[in-house]
Amino acid sequence: MTEQDRNPDQLSEQSDDHPRASQADGDRDLDTSVFEAITLARSAARRAGVGVDAERHTPEDEEEQVPARKVSLAFELENLDGAPSLIPIEQALEEIPGVAATIVYPSATAWISANEDEDPERLIRVFERFGVTAHLTASSLIRRSHRLAGEHSHEKRLERSRNRGDSRRISPRVRQHAREEKNQVLRAREAGFLSRRRGSSPAGDVGATGDVLFTARALITPRRFWLSLPLALFALVISSTPSLQFDYWQWVTAAVSLPVVTWGAWPFHRAAAGGVRRGLSALDATSSVAVLAAYAWSSAMLIFTPAGDPGWRSSLTWFAFNYGVHSESEVFFDVACGITVLLLGGRLLSRRTAQSSLLAELERLQIDPQQPVTVVRKHKLTRKPAELQIPLQEVRVNDDVIVAPGSVIPVDGVVIGGGTRIGASIIMGHDQRTVKVQDKVFAGGLNLEREIKVRVVRTGHRTRIAAVSRWVREATVKENRHNRAALRSAATLVPVALILAVGDFILWALISGNINAAFLTALSILAGVGPMSLALSTTLATRNSVEAAARRGILVSSGETLRIIDDVDTVIFNRLGTLTDGVMNVETVTADTGEDPELVLRVAGALAMESDHPVSQALVRAAREARDTGAGGEDIPHWIEVGTVDITEEGSFHGTVEVPLRDSDGVVRLRAVDALLWRPSSMTEVRSQLSPRLAAAAISGGAPLIVRWKGRDRGVITLHDQERPDAQDAITDLEDLGVETVMLSRDTYPVARRFADGLGISHVLAGIAPGKKPQAVRAIHTRGSTVAMVGDSSVLDTLRVADVGILMDVDDPAEIRDDSDDPAADVILLRREVSSVPRLFLLARRYVRLMNGNILLAWGYNVVTVVAAMAGVLHPMAATVLMLASTVVIEWRSGWARRF
Repeated sequence: MTEQDRNPDQLSEQSDDHPRASQADGDRDLDTSVFEAITLARSAARRAGVGVDAERHTPEDEEEQVPARKVSLAFELENLDGAPSLIPIEQALEEIPGVAATIVYPSATAWISANEDEDPERLIRVFERFGVTAHLTASSLIRRSHRLAGEHSHEKRLERSRNRGDSRRISPRVRQHAREEKNQVLRAREAGFLSRRRGSSPAGDVGATGDVLFTARALITPRRFWLSLPLALFALVISSTPSLQFDYWQWVTAAVSLPVVTWGAWPFHRAAAGGVRRGLSALDATSSVAVLAAYAWSSAMLIFTPAGDPGWRSSLTWFAFNYGVHSESEVFFDVACGITVLLLGGRLLSRRTAQSSLLAELERLQIDPQQPVTVVRKHKLTRKPAELQIPLQEVRVNDDVIVAPGSVIPVDGVVIGGGTRIGASIIMGHDQRTVKVQDKVFAGGLNLEREIKVRVVRTGHRTRIAAVSRWVREATVKENRHNRAALRSAATLVPVALILAVGDFILWALISGNINAAFLTALSILAGVGPMSLALSTTLATRNSVEAAARRGILVSSGETLRIIDDVDTVIFNRLGTLTDGVMNVETVTADTGEDPELVLRVAGALAMESDHPVSQALVRAAREARDTGAGGEDIPHWIEVGTVDITEEGSFHGTVEVPLRDSDGVVRLRAVDALLWRPSSMTEVRSQLSPRLAAAAISGGAPLIVRWKGRDRGVITLHDQERPDAQDAITDLEDLGVETVMLSRDTYPVARRFADGLGISHVLAGIAPGKKPQAVRAIHTRGSTVAMVGDSSVLDTLRVADVGILMDVDDPAEIRDDSDDPAADVILLRREVSSVPRLFLLARRYVRLMNGNILLAWGYNVVTVVAAMAGVLHPMAATVLMLASTVVIEWRSGWARRF
């Protein structure tokens, strides 16, 4: 304690007499308050595991400190001086507690593992000390914004904000990104393959539509069924066997039935009450009303009629017209118990026999992000490779992961060492294939034989299997919205059944005067109507069809897409990337009179050098092979200089190249000339612009490319690509299904027609430039055709204008745009097989047949049941059995969709 604290009176006197002393003492009090605040802040920081150096920790602090979780951050770097300058930066970063850093110079990327609560701005300031500008990558911003949005409680965030300074913890850039990306990020990350919480229910619960209420599955348990069953059997046996009935047996039956109709039937009562409270229709509301009405009626009979007499006896009667009149009385405790037990058993049996959904299987296959994996990385100082054991969530792109035999591949990547046999994941039908170096592998596959080394291309929620999981989940949610018609019909059936039951009771009572028979028929109506069968008539068939397609590598956006595909009468194929394998090769090089074909090929390769199009790659590859073999001799330059190359709207390459030309003195010198690599789109261009020799070459082979310099066409290069092995059979299958096939091609008509004839394609649209393909599809659509467009990622705009866009040959999940408001594709084919297209049409047609059959069966059953119940020929328990049977039949029919 200070002296002032020990003598407060003296302090007061000094304050009155000496203003300067009072001011000094006030400053000391302020310093004390600041010191206490700093101490509290440091204590809070130590408990969070950040912000305090290890040498300042006391033993008490160590006991309070909670180990911080690790996260991975990626930074894009600018102004790097060179590779030797990276080591000091890494060392400066690792001086921060909990930070491990690796900087990759070629990609100008920094990969940092840090404590979860580490401030990225602190790391950025370290880079700035070395003159390097650092920015968090988009994926790191997404992960961080998701983590910030997922804090445990608002109070915890307030406490951290007070103790650590929230404005410093979250940078303005991160907060802005979090606001802009919050909805999209949360949806993608929550559905991600690695980040989903175990045990979460699949999206797609049809009860989420808000039109109906489904009985809670968690309440329908085997325990509830097995405890209710013996009581129900007692009620049923004693009610139907007069020889077993004793005095007051009906009162004993009432007591035995009470727990069955209350606790046993509680799931159905709860759903019905929830529907009344929310103004909705619960699908099991009619069954709940039937159970309660049967018990209430029977209790009233015991109290107000001779049915309560000790010596009263009863026997089971199946038909309403055989029931006694009011004076004879009837009780229905056996009916109340029977309906309850049959409902419980039917729901449990339906759940047990139903196969697990694809989402549930993906849930079980997901890999724990904390699972250790073996990664090969270079040592920071020695740069020698070393194997490390790190959690899967810390694996980075371009890491080399060792996958042992018998283990699941945790990432998408390329094999760079070894070879083995891979069991594909469930989304590819569990097929097996042999992989070797340079082959692609995907997360979820099983390594069956030997150890391999995989270079990481995508990890975590960016893997293909994670994208497929999100796609299927989104498709299920979309379909639930599309199935509102069936759900509304099912919901409407509940009040209609109640009205019919009341009207039936009144009519039977007035016409026959037999209120027991009237009540029995009304009870049969309530027990027999099947709103559940109507609700499931389309939902199950759709879900099973979408999941069955996904298991075969076909991703369908919704059941509505399948219904449109069933109406499609024209399929348009983009030639490149769908009907062919996409690898182009130079077929012929034809030079005009007086020109050197080798020079023509070298100029074409030089102009196409910077393009990654398959045609350009084929030209570059052929030019290099010719150069390496020494074709053309000394007259052809080993290297052709090329200036800036521009690509015109028509897709032509224009630039300046240096070619050997003979001057007026007869000396060959290199001169810079304008050159053009262009592709004819019509026979008019071929006949009008090319010499007879070049024109003949342009139409007699594969896809032609014209090489021009100094305003004159010097030669024609034709290219060909191999058609996919199953392309011809796939076209034949589509034609057999009555679907008209069309091919889009940029080639001239003779070239395109020759290729189409080899596959059996009916129609060809030739000479269509890339920018004109959407207009070509619209033209076919405007003539009245329902069009499906099949293409790769190079024709996304064309896929959008078709009735159904089918994206083929996809590896990068970024192309699976399931979270876009305007997705380019309605269907994505993960397999590199044209046969997936006719298989998709077969699935769509079978789906529509199943759906229509289910709807007809559900409505037909309900109409027949209601008529039979009103006629008095259907007992309530028999009606319950038929209702459950209709639901089982529809589930069984919908299960056919799984066998695709």
